[in-house]
This record gives sequence, C-alpha cells and structure tokens, in this order.
Amino acid sequence: MPRPLTALTLIVIVACGLVSRALWDGPVVKYAGDALYTAAIYAVVLLALPKVRPWVAAAVSAGLSWLIEFAQLGDIPQVLQPLLGSTFNPPDLLWYAIGAAACWAAHASGLSHKRLGAENREQL
Repeated sequence: MPRPLTALTLIVIVACGLVSRALWDGPVVKYAGDALYTAAIYAVVLLALPKVRPWVAAAVSAGLSWLIEFAQLGDIPQVLQPLLGSTFNPPDLLWYAIGAAACWAAHASGLSHKRLGAENREQL
C-alpha cells in the first residue's frame, strides 16, 4: 500500500475517532474508539513497514493494543493517560481484535483486488 494513501488513511481514522468522541457519548462510541485505536496502530505499522503482510500487521496492532490495555492494570503515568488510558476494561480486548480483523480484511481485500486487476491486464 502506498505510504501517502496509508498516511491519509491514518488521518481519517484519527479524525473519525476525535469527531465521534466530540459529537457522541456512550458505549457504542467508546468501543468504536477502541477499534479505531487499533486501526490507527495498524496504519502506523504499514507506514513503518509498507510491504508487511496483512495478518502480521493485524497481529502486531492487536498485540500492541492488548499490551497497552494490560499495562493499565499497573500505573500509567498521568501524562500518558490521554493516549494510553488509565483503566483496564476487559471488553476493550474484544474491540481491539475486531479493529485488527477489520483492517486485515480490508487490506487483504485491497491486495487481492490489486492482484486480480494485474492478472486481467496481463490477459489483454
């Protein structure tokens, strides 16, 4: 995936998270935010490693999200709490996995469409 497109995707993900939190409140927005948090990590992984396989990016993004969530069982410095959170919440783990799975599916689907397009051009 080209880096400019990945960077734009990251910006859209962050904007969606910020706008949803500014306009709405409640569990739906909170858990959507969890999924978006993992999607943002997925995009950062792609920026750092543009040729990474989708399943690897999904595993890394879910793993980092889970690591951060479990770190909340300890003491997160107050300055980092806006970014990393402060309270462990077990349902968040599910939503991180959902966010990683959605990114994996979208990324893998985009790659397969790209391959199909290349195969179709070769046949012409």
